[in-house]
Amino acid sequence: MERLLEGYRHFRDTEWPTEKARYEALAHWGQSPQHLIVSCSDSRVDPQTVFGAVPGELFVVRNVAGLVPPYEPDAHYHGASAALEYGVRVLKIPNIVVLGHALCGGVAAMVTGAPGARDFVEPWMKMAEPILKHVPLGITGPDLITYCEAEVVKLSLANLMSFPWIADAVAAGTLQLQGFRFDIHSGLLTQLDGEKFVPIV
Repeated sequence: MERLLEGYRHFRDTEWPTEKARYEALAHWGQSPQHLIVSCSDSRVDPQTVFGAVPGELFVVRNVAGLVPPYEPDAHYHGASAALEYGVRVLKIPNIVVLGHALCGGVAAMVTGAPGARDFVEPWMKMAEPILKHVPLGITGPDLITYCEAEVVKLSLANLMSFPWIADAVAAGTLQLQGFRFDIHSGLLTQLDGEKFVPIV
C-alpha cells in the first residue's frame, strides 16, 4: 500500500501542477472520450500507456482476456455490458477498440485449464471455447495460445455486433470497431486487417 501512496504523492507534487487545468476542465465539462477500449486486466497491458493517452481520452473496460460477452439482457450482473452501454448510448463514443495481448493468462486458462480459478474464470472463459473447435491442424503448444489470443479479439468484435445499439450505430456510420493485439515481450502493436493482424508502423 505504501507504494501506491508514494505514487500518489509523486503525482500530486510533480504531475498535478501541470495537469490541474486538464482535470478542472474534465470536472467542469464532463468527459467526452473518443475511444472505448476493451482490454485485459493483465497488469502488463495498460491501454493508456500503450496508446500514449492522457486522462479523459479513453473509456476503459477491463476484464479477464478482454472479452466482450454476447448481448444478454437479463437479471444477472453484466459489468462489461453495462460499461459498453454507458460508453455508446450515454457518452456517444465513436470508436470501440478491442485490445488483446500476448501471454494472456485467461486464454491460457481456457486452453490448458484454470486450477484455482474455477468459480469465475473458468465459466467466464467458456464463452470463448468455440474457438477451440476451429483450430487449424498442426497448431499446438505455445502456437495454440497465440492463435487463441488473436481469435479472442475477433470473437469480441463479433459479440459487439450482437448488441443492437452497437450494430445500429455501426450501420449508421457513427461507430467504428477495431481490433488490436499487443506483444508484451517486443512492445509491438498489431491491428486486425481482415483476418490477419498487421504491425503498426
